[in-house]
Amino acid sequence: MEAGGLADSLLSGACVLFTLGMFSTGLSDLKHMRMTRSVDSVQFLPFLTTDVNNLSWLSYGALKGNWTLIIVNAVGAVLQTLYILVYLHYCHRKRAVLLQTTTLLGVLVLGFAYFWLLVPDPEMRLQHLGLFCSVFTISMYLSPLADLAKVIRTKSTQRLSFSLTIATLLTSASWTLYGFRLRDPYIVVPNLPGILTSFIRFWLFWKYSPGTRQELSASTNLREFT
Repeated sequence: MEAGGLADSLLSGACVLFTLGMFSTGLSDLKHMRMTRSVDSVQFLPFLTTDVNNLSWLSYGALKGNWTLIIVNAVGAVLQTLYILVYLHYCHRKRAVLLQTTTLLGVLVLGFAYFWLLVPDPEMRLQHLGLFCSVFTISMYLSPLADLAKVIRTKSTQRLSFSLTIATLLTSASWTLYGFRLRDPYIVVPNLPGILTSFIRFWLFWKYSPGTRQELSASTNLREFT
């Protein structure tokens, strides 16, 4: 196998492995819902938006003929749909959940109708769909910024998941490199914010870890004493 082909295979495998690892972090929420038979402390919107994102990238991968995109997002869509169904089963406010789901799926159907019916040229359709997927993915990566602001305000990283941060960094980095290999800006650009927000989270974990807070508190007390 040539060096270029080997690099592509390794990057493709890394994308599949790290992305499925990131998707599987929802299994802990699934276990929590089944054990407690409730959806307390479990957020629904990330499941729904990730599912829509998977379905969008699945369409892009099918149109592009890229099996890495197809496999990852097909499995991801199945997992997210499973999380949604379990959440719906244990949720008491089903009407609000169904309304959110119906609204977002309606937008997705309208988008697919536009891409497949009103954009007849396959190359133009691929570009439009790639742009849509990129914008949607960027918005997903940037949406937790409000939580990061709360972490800074409360000086506590209790709201953040360290394992998810690692998974996000590895996933975003592997897809960025894979996108560079394919010369596909629609894959490269939306994963850069994932790398950036992951490093911001690591910095917050370091700054507001219990040990760091104790050192800062001791330093403050020492200055006050002197």
